[in-house]
Amino acid sequence: MKSDLAKKGLEKAPHRSLFKALGLTEEEISRPLIGVVNSKNDIVPGHINLDKIAEAVKTGISMAGGTPIEFHTIGVCDGIAMNHIGMKYSLGSRELIADSIEIMATAHAFDGLVFITNCDKIVPGMLMAAARLNLPSIFISGGPMLAGTVDGRKLSLTQVFEGVGAAAAGRMSAEELVYLEEHACPTCGSCAGMFTANSMNCLTEALGMGLPGNGTIPAVYSERIRLAKTAGMKIMELLEKDIRPLDIMTPDAFANAIHIDMAIGCSTNSVLHLLAVASECGVKVDLDLFNKVSAETPNLCRLSPAGPHHMEDLYRAGGVQALYNELDKKGLITPDCITVTAKTVGENIASQAVEDYEVIRPVDDPYSTTGGLAMLFGNVAREGAVVKRSAVAEEMMQHEGPARVFNSEEEAVEAILANQINSGDVIVIRYEGPRGGPGMREMLTPTSAVAGMGMDKEVALITDGRFSGATRGASIGHVSPEAAAGGVIALVEDGDIIRIDIPALRLDLLVEDKLLEERRARWREPDAKIKTGYMKRYAQMVQSASTGAIFQK
Repeated sequence: MKSDLAKKGLEKAPHRSLFKALGLTEEEISRPLIGVVNSKNDIVPGHINLDKIAEAVKTGISMAGGTPIEFHTIGVCDGIAMNHIGMKYSLGSRELIADSIEIMATAHAFDGLVFITNCDKIVPGMLMAAARLNLPSIFISGGPMLAGTVDGRKLSLTQVFEGVGAAAAGRMSAEELVYLEEHACPTCGSCAGMFTANSMNCLTEALGMGLPGNGTIPAVYSERIRLAKTAGMKIMELLEKDIRPLDIMTPDAFANAIHIDMAIGCSTNSVLHLLAVASECGVKVDLDLFNKVSAETPNLCRLSPAGPHHMEDLYRAGGVQALYNELDKKGLITPDCITVTAKTVGENIASQAVEDYEVIRPVDDPYSTTGGLAMLFGNVAREGAVVKRSAVAEEMMQHEGPARVFNSEEEAVEAILANQINSGDVIVIRYEGPRGGPGMREMLTPTSAVAGMGMDKEVALITDGRFSGATRGASIGHVSPEAAAGGVIALVEDGDIIRIDIPALRLDLLVEDKLLEERRARWREPDAKIKTGYMKRYAQMVQSASTGAIFQK
């Protein structure tokens, strides 16, 4: 056992003394030491129940003959951090999470790890740590929130953000907005739509690192507690059989997960995070692979914000395993990938057929024959850009319009809420990339304001920043190279015509190369927006969004 490094032999008497100071008995010290990595805090709604999850995990570990030892890592609530300086720190927390777990697990010589996740950057940060450490590991999320209900209609946080735009446009009263905010988020858990947290929890299950049900069992269901106990017991089996993350997260496993990504219509952030996790695994994944998989994968789900269903509906329909079962009918997945069940994907899905074809469409009758995400390329995005195709209105799949250029999210929001955006415009928000932001802020406030004002079928938005999974409309993010790195998005001027052609996977600025060269000669990189602390260092180390915004190796 790896933990023998810290507990076995004459010279480890001081170490054993310290273990005993923790209250551990000789029997507990002699057992495998399992780190329980908990991201719980009191500011993230998806984390309020993680103390219960941790207790269940530790019970399971003890039942199966291990000694659980809990430690914590940080976590940011993207909704609360949205639309102010706090959002600059969200993506950067992913690397800190991975680094802090590496430090704790290595310093204390754990034999295996159970990762307790929920919410946006925590899941990929923990997956990156699992790959880097390559100790026997299993993931258990806190589960999704139940949808709220207003006037018999299900809703989630998306509608509150869109309500801001509706109220600004006079389409909703201030009293109605207050009523909405009081009823949209009724329970603990990750927000109820197919946003980034739920996307990544489902993709963790799809990769094979979480048990069946990890992505979809609601946070408030007792089944979630039972799953946590099972995860605690299962880590001991993984340790015994020496099944490690790099045995599970193989090239075929990533291809499988991307098929689920496309079928389910995940957040655009899933692209950023799968790229980063694959890099830690030493697996080649790039934007071209996403487009290749998208071209052959039917879109089977339309969950909020793309459609009327929520996570509880996907759970009831059979969840990720049922989606795999449906895709397998067309031979679209590799069923022999090993998972944390110690069984293969094929064995896991054998008895999990779709239970509601209203939520998960039949593979022969999809919403579309191509996946929920698309990677766009063109002169303004030579390294690529990402759009949630399944949440774009048919009228906006092809669009050509004049640019309205803003050098920050705040400038854009001010103009949108002041009714200064016209039908047909293409809003350009730049200097919000990984380096220029710094931190690649999510743009849920401007996109929701546009949607709430009823202009999501008339106005497009492109940015070198990114979007929350709650965003809908022709919202194109991750434009690379970013403005701060001298990308063409830095050279766009008001009135320039931008052409968007999502079916053709194109994003082009209709300006002659000679004129762009003249503009480039005049361009100067702006001063850093944050000049001290972690985000200053982050901006110096981070790479393009097309790499997953990973640090330079």
